[in-house]
Amino acid sequence: MPRSIPSPTVSALEIGPFTIYLYAVCIIIGIAVALWLGDKRFRAVSPHGTSVVSEVAITAIPMGIIGGRLYHVISSPAEYFGSDGTPLDALKIWQGGLGIWGAIALGTVAAALRYRGLAKKVELPPFAYFLDALAPGVLFAQAIGRFGNWFNIELFGRPLDAPWALEVPSLNRPVGFLEYSTFHPTFLYEAIWCTILAFVLIRLKKRFYPGQIFTLYVLGYCLARMGIEMLRIDQANELFGLRINVWVAICVAIGACFVLTKIHKDGADNLR
Repeated sequence: MPRSIPSPTVSALEIGPFTIYLYAVCIIIGIAVALWLGDKRFRAVSPHGTSVVSEVAITAIPMGIIGGRLYHVISSPAEYFGSDGTPLDALKIWQGGLGIWGAIALGTVAAALRYRGLAKKVELPPFAYFLDALAPGVLFAQAIGRFGNWFNIELFGRPLDAPWALEVPSLNRPVGFLEYSTFHPTFLYEAIWCTILAFVLIRLKKRFYPGQIFTLYVLGYCLARMGIEMLRIDQANELFGLRINVWVAICVAIGACFVLTKIHKDGADNLR
């Protein structure tokens, strides 16, 4: 068998009485990168942008985490409220399970409300500029956060016999796939795509109307997520033979296309 990517042997570190979950570490590092890059980009477009990103983050990040967890629990209810489920496990975020759709939706709403409040105290550009500034950093955060799934040995794809395949211990293999040892490393696919898309958006920052960079982030991520979801073999609710996450990605991508077109139309009309 060709060489493959090994799965981690630990998902947490014990330091005295404390337990540090590596999934949480990945999330925290990703957030830190997103805040640093977002602050740098926003200050470049707003002379009064100092500390705005960090102040908005105080509200947006907790709400994003709550939104992400709510989406995950709602889309996978049997895992927590089924016959073999444990409702209290829904609170154990460190074990994995944050739906990006819920995180972005609730986090964006919270950010918009907080940003609006700050704009009453200091002159700030429209919220679209803020979203565009944050988009690449959010993608980097998602890329880093996906390595948390690697530490938890979860959300991998179908069996794969290739040098980049992920070795999965027998205890972590789903029913029906016990005879296979290597699988698609979907966490890595998503991390690579998010990183590439982030760099592309950074390069395109001066070529679009305000709001289009963030919309392109949403569209680009949705397109990749459709393919990645098709590879995954973890249990998930389906509708008409497709995983719920695939349908969500399709709907959000269609919505992003409409928004992208509308922003372009409105921007072009304003130049006339």
